[in-house]
Amino acid sequence: MNWIYLSLSASMIALLYAWILSRKILGEDAGDEKMRELSRRIKEGALTFLKSEYKILIIFILIVSVVVSFGLGVESAATFVVGALFSALAGNIGMRIATSSNSRTTQACKKNIGSGLTIAFSSGLTMGLSVVGLGVLGLTILYKIFGDPVVLYGFGFGASSIALFARVGGGIYTKGADVGADLVGKLEAGIPEDDPRNPAVIADNVGDNVGDVAGMGADLFESYVDSIIAAMAIAATGLVVGQMNTIAVILPLIIASIGIFSSILGSFFVRVKDSENIHGIMDRGIIAASVIVAVAMYLLLTQYIGEVEVAGVKYSGLDLFISIISGLAAGLVIGFATEYYTSDSHKPAQEIAKSSEQGAAINIITGLSTGMKSTIIPVLAVCAAIVVAYKFGGIYGIGLAAVGMLSTLGITLASDSYGPVADNAAGIAEMAHLEGEVRKRAEALDAVGNTTAAIGKGFAIGSAALTALALFTAYVQATGLSAINVVQAPVMVGVFIGGLLPFVFSSYTMSAVGNAAGDMVEEVRRQFKEIAGLMEGKAEADYKKCIDISTKAAIREMILPALLAVFTPIVVGLLLGAEALGGLLAGSIVTGFLLAVMMANAGGAWDNAKKYIEAGNLGGKGSKTHVAAVVGDTVGDPFKDTSGPSLNILIKLVSIVALVFAPLIL
Repeated sequence: MNWIYLSLSASMIALLYAWILSRKILGEDAGDEKMRELSRRIKEGALTFLKSEYKILIIFILIVSVVVSFGLGVESAATFVVGALFSALAGNIGMRIATSSNSRTTQACKKNIGSGLTIAFSSGLTMGLSVVGLGVLGLTILYKIFGDPVVLYGFGFGASSIALFARVGGGIYTKGADVGADLVGKLEAGIPEDDPRNPAVIADNVGDNVGDVAGMGADLFESYVDSIIAAMAIAATGLVVGQMNTIAVILPLIIASIGIFSSILGSFFVRVKDSENIHGIMDRGIIAASVIVAVAMYLLLTQYIGEVEVAGVKYSGLDLFISIISGLAAGLVIGFATEYYTSDSHKPAQEIAKSSEQGAAINIITGLSTGMKSTIIPVLAVCAAIVVAYKFGGIYGIGLAAVGMLSTLGITLASDSYGPVADNAAGIAEMAHLEGEVRKRAEALDAVGNTTAAIGKGFAIGSAALTALALFTAYVQATGLSAINVVQAPVMVGVFIGGLLPFVFSSYTMSAVGNAAGDMVEEVRRQFKEIAGLMEGKAEADYKKCIDISTKAAIREMILPALLAVFTPIVVGLLLGAEALGGLLAGSIVTGFLLAVMMANAGGAWDNAKKYIEAGNLGGKGSKTHVAAVVGDTVGDPFKDTSGPSLNILIKLVSIVALVFAPLIL
């Protein structure tokens, strides 16, 4: 059987189904004139940001493609451009459908909560299937043309470049607007969240989309394609072009294809009756898709494919199945651990809420402690996946574990992209002054979205770590390093620089949010002071001005972190050699993974501790406990939505840059 046609078919089916879903969503009622107007403003703001970002990206892509063309050849430059274009296209599709679904979700909530959930989840599924469909399609076509997985490194580099700008820029935008809106709106003016009197409220809702739709989509598109490329490249070790059409090389694409079908089937399990508790609905779909992947891969590997040879070593179908499942299981464990540490229905977030009774300082201390403690299970899960995968499949098994973890990305990303749509829907219900029952339903969807967003961030970080490790093993193979001797001075320097990189990178992104939020605070204060009748609700705020501030700040502040991530591994490799660069990769993966988990989970726990109080516990909204929790949540915002997620990109990007430029370093 020619397995290439399976991956081509799967990718086309994913894109076709995504198109069908999008047409169905756009056919739904978008609500009254006020709701449509709010949705239009959010969409315009999001697309304005994308256009500004793409102007910078086009220049970056052109310069890098010329450099890659001269240094590594036209083939690598061409795949780099294709990877960047496919990643940008996936993000654009997701952004457009998400910003078209928000008011439709609000309108559907007038019927019942199930109708609202269906539209929001369908929007997320459109994004998820677009990402996996375009990823598999691009890799399959390029592999069919060139016949060499090494050429695909350029595709991964292109995807990583888009992810870097989308994740960092989007994170700065969303949290600059969010923090600015909260500081002046909630703490100074004493008005509730999503109040139309707040000039930053539209920018805040735009930020949900640029950060958690376009940013998250680009992040996971990068992980998805990089894991497949790394596993294919490891399998091709020792083979010459023309002999690479082996089952071992194609297997990562087969796993991805089965994952696409499983995600589509799993989505049918995400259904809710109006009387049903909607918490856990998303988990049902993800677990169903994971079970389908596991059963399908077991039957395929043990009953049909059988033995597979990689670099002269033969592995049984059962061995490779166990390697794949180790990654899939690790992803589920990380997701559930993240839910435990961040959900307001569990002890950690409730303890942070309780600590708020002693003030903001104790809230922040407790949140940091929770974030640090939350690293234990994700690290052990990834370690277990590495040990099991290596035991049964060698370094090829580690690559397959990363692919296995991301195999159900279609539905996993759907659950995460659902969050911003539900958040926007709740915001529109509030700003349009809809009746209490509609707002209650929209807020219930938003509450589920907060949990799925936190789980999605945990999954994204775990998959980034395993993908970076797979890329690291591919780098070791590509450079011919049998071992990296950490006792040697250059390697030790590389390890320390690699360990330092995530902290410096996070410093830049955190300060960027602070700068953007500072600009926003000044503008919101100015409008409250100068626009007569704004606080009384008799005049309308200048929303566009706040959107412009967030856009300019994000574009300005994302340049330096981007340059740091791209050029550091190249400089270390050229000055200290391939082995020292290997040390840098190892150091950055370890500290980047730990720091990302800590920041994302601490931020998520702070957020849900605040929401636990807002639900009427410990004094409720407006109490001193609530004010302290808002401070903690404001500190946690850049943790969970900017710096933490941006580290996913960093640890993958330095690895793919090392792989792409390895021929120049040797």
